[in-house]
Amino acid sequence: MKSKPHLLGKYKPAVLKKWLLLSAGLVWFGVGVMLISFASQWLKPVQISSLILLVFSGILLAAAIYFFGFSRLADKNIERIRTLGGEKNCLFAFQAWTSYPLVAVMISMGIYLRVYSPIPKPLLAVMYLGIGGGLFSASLHYFRKIIQLHLVQLAGGG
Repeated sequence: MKSKPHLLGKYKPAVLKKWLLLSAGLVWFGVGVMLISFASQWLKPVQISSLILLVFSGILLAAAIYFFGFSRLADKNIERIRTLGGEKNCLFAFQAWTSYPLVAVMISMGIYLRVYSPIPKPLLAVMYLGIGGGLFSASLHYFRKIIQLHLVQLAGGG
């Protein structure tokens, strides 16, 4: 007896794993650039002596967030995507399902900090540079993996 496909499965946006990698990379890249652009706008009116200190602090924070957090998370996510079953998977599987609530909380906190926080924008810019720089840098892991897969495919290995 032939089973009917599940109604939701019929409308699931299924894509190849390389597209999941690209989706994740583009999201991390885009959010990183967005956060850095917010920080840049907030730092425009700052005097050069303070600006250098704030930007340097943001870069140091970005390096720490990248090395101790986002680079590991990106590598873990790349491995998770690699081990997904099936040739095609849901487009939204570029991120683990358990991560979506955390993303919602982070977006809400970001909006709150931008709109309602008493923290001066130049100081907030350090945090935005740190998180944005970490995300931007970790997004490169996804793009590197896509290039590696493409080169293996060109060499006839997959």
